[in-house]
Amino acid sequence: MSNRNYAIVGTGALGGFYGARLQQAGLEVNFLLRSDYDHVKKHGLIIESPEGDFTLPHVRAYHDAHKMPQCDVVIVALKTTQNHLLPKILPPLLKDNGVVLILQNGLDTEPEVAKIVGAERVVSGLCFLCSYKVGPGHICHLDYGTITLGEYAQDYKPIGVTNRLQLIAGDFKRAHISIKMSEDLLLSRWKKLVWNIPYNGLSVVLDARTDQLMANPDTLILVEEIMREVIVGAKSCDRIIRDDFIPQMLEHTLKMKPYRTSMKIDYDESRPLEVEAIFGNPIRMAQQAGVKLPQIEVLYRMLKFVDVHRQEAERTRRLLALQ
Repeated sequence: MSNRNYAIVGTGALGGFYGARLQQAGLEVNFLLRSDYDHVKKHGLIIESPEGDFTLPHVRAYHDAHKMPQCDVVIVALKTTQNHLLPKILPPLLKDNGVVLILQNGLDTEPEVAKIVGAERVVSGLCFLCSYKVGPGHICHLDYGTITLGEYAQDYKPIGVTNRLQLIAGDFKRAHISIKMSEDLLLSRWKKLVWNIPYNGLSVVLDARTDQLMANPDTLILVEEIMREVIVGAKSCDRIIRDDFIPQMLEHTLKMKPYRTSMKIDYDESRPLEVEAIFGNPIRMAQQAGVKLPQIEVLYRMLKFVDVHRQEAERTRRLLALQ
């Protein structure tokens, strides 16, 4: 039995799902919540999943990080648009020898967290998960769920699989969560972007689910072209992704249940989009190596526009509602 305790920062479709599975497996899990706090404190969490529905009627729910117990592993499952909150949240949550496990999309988020807690206390996980939040404390898991775990070191220097990573992996495996181990976190992040950049971006600008993007011959060509450009970006950082990785991702997506990407859900719910982490940071990293990613930059500029436009419309709606 593991004696490690966990904190979940961001109890949404991803953090809520993985945190609930860890608690179901017998681990101590502490959940930090905002808008859902009262509901979850009273009713717990509900998980619907093809792997088995379950309810946790009682969870350790908190509204303030300073009132939570210090933890061995603090899982950051917030959207990257909320990372400005982390300097106040993380320090009181971490034990002296604790680590932060970042379960976020995009690229170059680890250096932000390293500035707060130190690079030696940062590990990351790349989640291939289809899930969404039905309502407060109610999460629907549709498909997949594998996490690729990797150690972070300054400048993304590969340092292999450490003992502490193996221990964390053991806890997740006990919770019946499929785990892969990465010896090179930066390579794994670029590989995740091969899927995230085309499907998240196109789902918003074209108002489409993954199955719709795959069914149309024109958008399928566009998806493949953008995937190839992501591979060019990875190569600019001396990370080689084999060409056969693209058909693997396409095959996974074909088999996937019809899915609104996380960015499409955020757009539909008028929430800020993770444009910088998923698009801006990879573009800038490639530019530093003298490489341009023109198709990804077009998507980036379009998403910047729709994000600002959507947020302005949402602010106007709220002001009118107050009148």
